[in-house]
Parts: sequence; structure tokens; C-alpha cells
Amino acid sequence: MYIVTNTTTLYIGITSNIQSRLYQHRYGEVEGFTKHDHLNRLVWLDRFRNVNDAIACEKKLKGWRRSRKIALVEQTNPSCLDLSDDWEQQPDVYASRYNIEEMI
Repeated sequence: MYIVTNTTTLYIGITSNIQSRLYQHRYGEVEGFTKHDHLNRLVWLDRFRNVNDAIACEKKLKGWRRSRKIALVEQTNPSCLDLSDDWEQQPDVYASRYNIEEMI
């Protein structure tokens, strides 16, 4: 599961291949919301072993207020840096430093 932004809008999605999906967002290969709003900065990322758990979590997070989504991002990425800028230098991009279940 991931969150991308353009600094004003947040988008929550799930994927099994974040690099490929982010490429699609950045180069307009995904029609709709993310293409229109140029959502291309990866600011939050978490892994799930079970796709059903990821879908359930995605649905819950999409129901959150914006302020709560921002708080989630800021827990692991307080500067809202693009986590994909340097995949090699950021081995800890996954939000494993806290328990997502506590936020839900």
C-alpha cells in the first residue's frame, strides 16, 4: 500500500510492484485522478503479506480525514520526502517502525 502526493492532494493505493506503479503515475499511464492531479511523489509505503489485508487497510485509510492521513505519513516521513528519489539509499522506506494496526 502506498500514498502519493503532489503536495496538496493525497492518493492511497495498493500494488504488488511499487516501482512499476509509480512509473505509471509519473508518466500519465494511469487514467483518472492521479494523472489529472499529477500525483507523483511517494511519501508513504507499507507492505502486506496478504492482499485482502491490504485492501481492507486501504479502504479504512481512504475513509480517514486528511489530517489523520498526514499524521500517518509524518510518523515515518516527517519531511514528506519522495521515498523513491533514491531507492538504494533508503532501505527503510517501508512504514515498519510502527504498527499500522494501532492507527486503524
